[in-house]
Amino acid sequence: MIYTCTLNPSIDYRIEADQLKLGHLNRANISTFYPGGKGINVSRVLNNLDTENTALGFLGGFTGKFIVDYLNGEEVNHSFVSHDGPTRVNVKLKETDRETEINGVGAKISNESREALIEKIKMLKKGDYLVLSGSLPTSLEFSYYKELSQICYENEVSLIIDISYPELKDLLQYRPLLIKPNKEELNQILGKELTTIEEILEGGQELQRLGAQNVMISLGGEGAAFVNEKETLIAIVPQGKVKSTVGSGDSMVAGFLSSYMKSLNIEQAFRYSVAAGSATAFSHDLCKREEVENLLPKIQIKHYKL
Repeated sequence: MIYTCTLNPSIDYRIEADQLKLGHLNRANISTFYPGGKGINVSRVLNNLDTENTALGFLGGFTGKFIVDYLNGEEVNHSFVSHDGPTRVNVKLKETDRETEINGVGAKISNESREALIEKIKMLKKGDYLVLSGSLPTSLEFSYYKELSQICYENEVSLIIDISYPELKDLLQYRPLLIKPNKEELNQILGKELTTIEEILEGGQELQRLGAQNVMISLGGEGAAFVNEKETLIAIVPQGKVKSTVGSGDSMVAGFLSSYMKSLNIEQAFRYSVAAGSATAFSHDLCKREEVENLLPKIQIKHYKL
């Protein structure tokens, strides 16, 4: 079974406007509300890809109820821990030529809620997968990530990590099955300025040597790179009209897991991952299975020798 864990979820309020004028009244062309948080996005995409999973994490208040109701409507399994106070709201503004995000402050997580989630994670067993992704609420230290990762390592749970913290390096000792930094995050983790594809792949190899079993690096419109002990791969993505980049990286994680669980084939899972990320970028919401499969033949995978 796949489990996702979202420690700092949100409602994403997505607005599309032609051009934002600061200090003036602006009118939206489109405005929508979606459940937000990287793990929740992964769960929704997995569900769209007919891959059974359960979403874990923290929720609270009327905004938390909105997320629960939305996931129930999509028939996404979940088992959240409740907390006092509302789940945050994030604003995602898309203009003609740029995207702006304003993220709300995360909820305060009590020690009781913190321990309740740990107990849920302890129930996972060998053969299960846990996707640990997204940010931490300000009331939790990075050590909480380490605690969850250590539990997975000790219980032989396959761990997938997608977080934007340089301290990600400290979690590699727990031998995650997959990590998925983008180019900017890779530079932050390694404290370097990697620009060429060779440098990026070498950076991925460095993280693999530190403990990550597989490293997938998203490169936006330039595609993606993949490194493990045996293979070095490059994916070239098809051209298309990008409607929103929100959730593209999460869709890559979901696509990889959905395919890998069925085939255990790394190259096939990488291709499916990139197709899922592209399909979400070309959509107003998260990708659907048909959209992903339509893009699969257009994804080019190349073996790269360093």
